[in-house]
Amino acid sequence: MPETLTRQVLYLSLRISSNIDTVKSQLILDNENDHYQLAYVGWQGDKRVFGPVMHFDIQNGKIWIQYNGTEESVAERLVELGVPPSDIVIGFHSPFKCQFTSYAVE
Repeated sequence: MPETLTRQVLYLSLRISSNIDTVKSQLILDNENDHYQLAYVGWQGDKRVFGPVMHFDIQNGKIWIQYNGTEESVAERLVELGVPPSDIVIGFHSPFKCQFTSYAVE
């Protein structure tokens, strides 16, 4: 179930992602190893655009938010979808910082 909700968040973000015709949004779904990512790939003029927008992993039944390059609180979105805060880890924060949030440390 965590992977289904993770994909749902990525698909919602995909619909509102890059509006530049030469930059495409790309979903990378590794169901076997539980890695899920939304990335931008393309060109903006003569500048290469490539990089993650969001990255999630599922580890020990918890959703690890490894990267969130959006202004949206992905953790809050997951809670709205029914994921308990204790099943969400903000992976881009240190364990020290995570202990002061309502989310899991690990």
